[in-house]
Amino acid sequence: MNWEFSILYALQDIHNPILDAIMLFITSLGDDGWVWLAIGVICLCLKKHRKMGLQLLLSMLCTFILGNLILKNIFARPRPCDIDTAVTLLLSRPHGHSFPSGHSINSMVAAVALFLNNKKIGIPALIVATLIGFSRLYLFVHFPTDVLGGFIIAILVAIGVDIAFQKFQIWRESHI
Repeated sequence: MNWEFSILYALQDIHNPILDAIMLFITSLGDDGWVWLAIGVICLCLKKHRKMGLQLLLSMLCTFILGNLILKNIFARPRPCDIDTAVTLLLSRPHGHSFPSGHSINSMVAAVALFLNNKKIGIPALIVATLIGFSRLYLFVHFPTDVLGGFIIAILVAIGVDIAFQKFQIWRESHI
């Protein structure tokens, strides 16, 4: 954990008003997954992107259950801001435990689902998801392993959902 605090304290050293505002905006994109949910719903409404929207929303549901309802309660890891209360937070202290980062897992699973279906949409989404994860470190509300763990879980879930969806489609097409 010492090496993780070293990274977090190094990020505290680069704070400035402009970067603070940028990071607060970026992290807000991951709040409750609303941006990603909206993208999923929009995709569902468009016949051309319906499969992508369904995969995105199903992947987010899986990571919500796995990350927020199961893993956070199993690990019950305190947040860095709970351990070192001397660091001034730029946002309200988040509720719940630290591992895995909910912002990171939800953003990455949505981005990977988009990427697996459409590279042109997926690449910018992956960049945004990565920035959201970084913002959680910058804002001192998650450890690096919370974000990295969330990213790994998200990638595995999105790929798993994609594989399952492809198998379902193959089965469905062969029985029509």
